[in-house]
Amino acid sequence: MAIETINPFTNKSVKSFEEISEQELETKIDTAHKQYAKWKDTKIEKRAELLHKVAAIMRKRKKELAQLITLEMGKLIKQSESEIEMCASVYEYYANNGADFMKDKELEVESGKAIMKLSPIGIILGVEPWNYPFNQVGRLAAPNIMLGNVVMIKHASNVPQCAQAIEDIFKEAGAEEGIYTNLFLNSKHIAKIAEDDRVVGLSLTGSEKAGASVAEAAGKNLKKSVLELGGSDPFIVLEDADMDVVIKNAIAGRLGNMGQACTSSKRMIVLESVAEEFTNRLLDKIKGMKVGDPADASTEVGPLSSEDAAEKIKEQVDATVKAGAKVLLGGKRIDREGAFYEPTILTGIKKGMLAYHEELFGPIVMIYKVKDEEEAIALANDSSFGLGGSVFSKNIDRAVLLASKIETGMVFINQYTGSRPDLPFGGTKRSGYGRELAAYGMNEFVNKKLIYVGG
Repeated sequence: MAIETINPFTNKSVKSFEEISEQELETKIDTAHKQYAKWKDTKIEKRAELLHKVAAIMRKRKKELAQLITLEMGKLIKQSESEIEMCASVYEYYANNGADFMKDKELEVESGKAIMKLSPIGIILGVEPWNYPFNQVGRLAAPNIMLGNVVMIKHASNVPQCAQAIEDIFKEAGAEEGIYTNLFLNSKHIAKIAEDDRVVGLSLTGSEKAGASVAEAAGKNLKKSVLELGGSDPFIVLEDADMDVVIKNAIAGRLGNMGQACTSSKRMIVLESVAEEFTNRLLDKIKGMKVGDPADASTEVGPLSSEDAAEKIKEQVDATVKAGAKVLLGGKRIDREGAFYEPTILTGIKKGMLAYHEELFGPIVMIYKVKDEEEAIALANDSSFGLGGSVFSKNIDRAVLLASKIETGMVFINQYTGSRPDLPFGGTKRSGYGRELAAYGMNEFVNKKLIYVGG
C-alpha cells in the first residue's frame, strides 16, 4: 500500500512512499530496543546536545520544512513557519530544563529517607496527526528522548514527507539508529505493535475513534497510554471584555490552521448585551478575507487538509442548517480547484443539532447568545469534550472564578487556547487523558521509582 502526498490546494498526487514490510518492522523494533539499552545510560548532557542540534537544524531549514507542511496539508505558509519555530522551541525547552525535571526528589517521611527517582522505561510508540505534523511529534519525542526513552512514530498517512523529514533531521543531528524511528505503516498495524513486549507505552493525538482503538490496545496489554483527542472549546465573552482583544483572538482562535485544531475556539458563547457587536465585527473581519494558494504569504483562507475533510465539513454544516440553524456567512464549498470550504458563521444552533454535539474540524464559527454567566457555564459544560476554553473579561478575578467552573483541562483568560512548551497541555472527558509539555511531559512514560533507606 502506497502512502501518498496529495496537495490539498490542487487535489493532485505529488509523491508516494511504500509501506514497510513486517520483516522491516521487526528489524526497526529490534534496533530501537537495542538502542534503548544504550540510550538510557547515556549522559543527560549528550541527550540535551542532540535536542539542541535538532532545534538548530529545524531553524536553519525553516522555510524548506514549512513548505513541506503547506504542500502536504495546506497550512498557510506563515503559520507553517510559526509551527517550525514552535517545534524547535519545544526541543530547546527540554534540552534546557530536562535535567532539572529529572532530579531526584527527597520525600518527607516519618522515619528513614525516601527518594523518588525518575527512570526511562523503553520504546514509546507515537501515533501522530497531520494538523501540526512537526510540532505534535516534537511534544512526544523531545521529553521522552531527553528522559532516556526511544520513540517510534506512526505519522498520519497524508504527511509522509514531513514524517521522513523529522527522521532525517534526527540523523543529521547525530542520533544513532533507533533513537527516533519513522514507521510508514497503515494504522491497522498499531494493535499488533502494542502486543510487542519491547514497546512499553503508546501515545496518540487524533480522533475519538482512533483514541479508543489505541486505548484498547494499550489496556489489553497492560501498557500506559496518553491520549489527546478532539475538542469543542468554549470561547466565553463577558459584557466587560475588551472587544478589540476579543475579535483578534476569535479570528486567530477559530480560523488559525483553517479551524483544524483540537483546541480551536469552536463555540463562541457571548453575553447577549454584547452579542450583536461581537457578531457584526466578526462578520466584517471574515467576509473580506483573501482566498488562495496557501504558499502565497498574502493568502488568508487556504484549503482544508484533504478533499475528504472538506466534504465532511460540508455534510456537517448542511445537516445542521437543515435542522434549523442560520447561516450568516458562507455555508458552502468554494467553487474552485482544491479542498476549499468557505469560512462560515452559524447561529441558532440548538441541542440535538449535529453541530451542537460533534466537533467541526474546519473554519466554522458557531455563535451562541446567553443571558448571563450561569447560562454560559452550563452551555460550556454541556459537551462530551473537555480540552480547552477561553474567558474574556477585564475583571481577572471574575474570569478566573468562571474558568474554575469550566470542565476542561485548560482555560485561558483573555486569550484563545494555545500551546507553549512551559504550559501543560491536555484534556478531560472525551478529549483524552494525560499531559504533554512542561514538566508534566516527562512524567507520563517514566518509572517513578521509590528508593527508601530504613531508619
